[in-house]
Amino acid sequence: MAMNDTLATALCNIMNAEREGKQVCVVTPVSKLMKKVFEIMKDNHFIGEYTEIKNGKGNLIEVNLIGGINKCGVIKPRFSVTKDEYTKFEKRFLPALNFGLIILSTSQGIMTLSEAKEKDIGGKLLAFIY
Repeated sequence: MAMNDTLATALCNIMNAEREGKQVCVVTPVSKLMKKVFEIMKDNHFIGEYTEIKNGKGNLIEVNLIGGINKCGVIKPRFSVTKDEYTKFEKRFLPALNFGLIILSTSQGIMTLSEAKEKDIGGKLLAFIY
């Protein structure tokens, strides 16, 4: 099976497991980007702990679900945003002001939209969670 967007597949799997009320979701294959996105999700209390299991072929991550996700997904195409355009995309992808997260990739690493606002930098939109 060819996987073009592993992050999209991972977030979709988490979303489906969350809807079914499962406690744990296994995501494979693993990438550095995915681990960083999960780290941000964990820090903002959308998911519980996650552990990487090495199996020699792409590895897998076991994510503990805590019922904190209403909806999550990747943003396609990966729009480039300048610091002036943030509110436009917040209105487009999040249901209400200060509710949920948008994760973006910047020159200073992967971070949330609010962190990017503080640092006054732009980047490319990756995912949304609320």
